[in-house]
Amino acid sequence: MKLFIICGVLSCLALVQADPQPVRWCLKSEQELKKCQKLGSLACVQKPGTLDCIKAIQNGEADAITLDGGDIYTAGLLPHNLHPILAEHYGTEATCYYAVAVVKKGTDFDINKLRGKKSCHTGLGKTAGWNIPISTLLEMGEKDGGITWGGFDEKPLEDVVAEFFSASCVPGATNPKLCQLCKNCKRSHEEPYYDLNGAFQCLKDGVGDVAFVKHLTALNDGDNYELLCKDGTRKAVTEYKTCNWARVPAHAVVSRSDRDLADRIEDVLNTLKGKGLFSSEGPVKDLMFKDSTTELQRLPELTTSYIFLGGEYWNAIHSLRIEKTPSDSSKKIRWCTVGTVQTEKCDEWSTFLSDDEGDSRLECEPSKTVQDCFKKILYDQADAISVDGGEVYTAGTCGLVPAMVEQYNEAMCTPGTTGSEGFSAFYAVAVVHKDSDVTWDRLQGTTSCHTAVGHAAGWNIPMSLLHEEYKNCDFTRYFSKSCAPGADLDSTLCALCKGGEAGKDKCKASSDEPYYGYSGAFRCLAEGAGEVAFIKHSTVAENTDGNGPAWAKGFKSSDFKLICPTGSAAITEYVNCNLAIVPAHAVVTRPEKHGDIVSFLKDQQINFSTLTLFRESTKCLQEVKQSYQDFLGPKYLNSIKSLHECKQSRSELEEACTARSCPTMA
Repeated sequence: MKLFIICGVLSCLALVQADPQPVRWCLKSEQELKKCQKLGSLACVQKPGTLDCIKAIQNGEADAITLDGGDIYTAGLLPHNLHPILAEHYGTEATCYYAVAVVKKGTDFDINKLRGKKSCHTGLGKTAGWNIPISTLLEMGEKDGGITWGGFDEKPLEDVVAEFFSASCVPGATNPKLCQLCKNCKRSHEEPYYDLNGAFQCLKDGVGDVAFVKHLTALNDGDNYELLCKDGTRKAVTEYKTCNWARVPAHAVVSRSDRDLADRIEDVLNTLKGKGLFSSEGPVKDLMFKDSTTELQRLPELTTSYIFLGGEYWNAIHSLRIEKTPSDSSKKIRWCTVGTVQTEKCDEWSTFLSDDEGDSRLECEPSKTVQDCFKKILYDQADAISVDGGEVYTAGTCGLVPAMVEQYNEAMCTPGTTGSEGFSAFYAVAVVHKDSDVTWDRLQGTTSCHTAVGHAAGWNIPMSLLHEEYKNCDFTRYFSKSCAPGADLDSTLCALCKGGEAGKDKCKASSDEPYYGYSGAFRCLAEGAGEVAFIKHSTVAENTDGNGPAWAKGFKSSDFKLICPTGSAAITEYVNCNLAIVPAHAVVTRPEKHGDIVSFLKDQQINFSTLTLFRESTKCLQEVKQSYQDFLGPKYLNSIKSLHECKQSRSELEEACTARSCPTMA
């Protein structure tokens, strides 16, 4: 009998453990609460408004809410630190939509004559209804019919907008004139003119002259309405692709950064898709989700509000919400470093630039990985880093831009030599010992040395060629053992790496791993750890015949040869025996810091001829005015895209950046 009772108790405990806590959805109105309760499977938590919901999720009182881009920005800021986890998908328009200005047919004004009109907005701080139209009018300026604003030092932005329109409905506004056309001005469905359909209803009722909404909102009433285009014309509501104010990110579900919680949220929403999750009964639309939603797209775990929104839109919101400060060209440059050696060189550089009081124009920002540096640059915690071509690609997908490129040909360093024709490139080569019987056709099963996973010459080029040949995404199958810094430490790709004392920093993608980088990969070969090294054409000469660091002094260049798909050749014959031509290393930064970084580095070339953080073969740095795609070139881009057909070849950061809704606002 006791055994039966014990078993019964254990069974109950097992049932309790198998029944996880329900997902707590935050609602902002009675209408949303009723829908949530009708759906079932969710615990429904009602709060007065969006910010209250954001705080509730932050404090663990609720788990999730769907927000528009402007609110995603707020949710991502400290102390909230919420992350987008699922993006709304709108069928053929994917996870983007167009912000438009809708007016009634028969009216006779255009975008340049909005001053004095009555306006309908989805809500204060919302994307289509506030951030895009107000930032657009600010860009236009008063001269072209827009708004002039001197920043918060002059007056609040709401007051400036209130002076521009004769009357408005901006739910959530504090300026009375911006609430004049609203019923109660609450930033929730308690206000009839709130959100996309509410703002459009404000226009339909004749309360306002223009409604700022998304492109899908007015499609069903196309015969009676038109769009205001940025070029001063009007077009039909169906022509939103060529007549819009911006292409902006979708709405997304946000939550705390917790993979298990995100999985639970996704699972429960999947069970509700066929039960009216994306539809709203009654006059109030877009409850919990936009009614136009067709699917929810799971976002990579590393996705933050900045990555999801994209730097351009994030900065547009940022400029509307903080005090504007003039650019200070003398502001310190924060250089991101990876590994002990880079940090020491940066500190040396910073010390050289110090004044009598010890202040320096250069600050060094140490990080564990290049990916961490990219994140710091994206979040304005650092400004620049010099990286390999493969890393320029990852940086570019996240919205960073190349600013300066290393030039290895001194003849190209004369003033006025710019443009892609003057930029340096180098040959990616495969090197073996002179007496080796390893050939390109017999690489499989050998041991290999790579500069780092994701680097151009050491990984992207050779592995893309092998992938094209063998069509296998399991990279551990190509070589028996390798040293590929940055790979999974427990895999064979890290088996040959050396590490520091007692194996510390083994396979780390920084100079703390002795076999990292060009010289490191060659050292891996020269010391007998691997049979083939994937490096650049100048590496052998830089580390043999008495050149290079102490470990390289005993090696001769004549003891090595090149192998390539067409055969083999002497080390000096790289023009005829190579794997590809790849772009030189470049400095990457945020778009708005491009000018500051270029000015700083040009000044350093004049006053500090030895730029310690760049390759020793660098003769000068040249400004890059191209996009990252043009800088890398179509051939190299194709090789990366081929390799990146394999998911494991894409970094987590690249996954997050390429999964975001809209690459640009235009």
